[in-house]
Amino acid sequence: KVPDDSSAVRATVTNYIEAYYTGDACRMEQTLDPHYLKHIIHGNIPMREKTAPEMLEEVRTHGIPDIPQTQRTEQVIVLAVAGNIASAKLVTPGWMDYVTLAKSGGEWKILSIVQRIDN
Repeated sequence: KVPDDSSAVRATVTNYIEAYYTGDACRMEQTLDPHYLKHIIHGNIPMREKTAPEMLEEVRTHGIPDIPQTQRTEQVIVLAVAGNIASAKLVTPGWMDYVTLAKSGGEWKILSIVQRIDN
């Protein structure tokens, strides 16, 4: 049985955050579109951006993040799926991501993220 698009979108976002939590750059790379761009909004700090290579290098270099195991949780809400694009919201104890995905070659990949850090 082929998973429906909503389930596939949820799985892609879940793989992305679990790859981050476990320091697995190879797993994360499978979720990212080559044009991936992340915008980070954190209080009064000027907005920052990260490309796919920068994000993957950060995960390779830093490995498992310094986040207590009990806070390595996520809630993934698929907001919309329209043809070959989709949006989702990823909520963790420390931040929230709005995720835009595109379907290419039958696979959902993360195209962009706008992240708001809560602390």
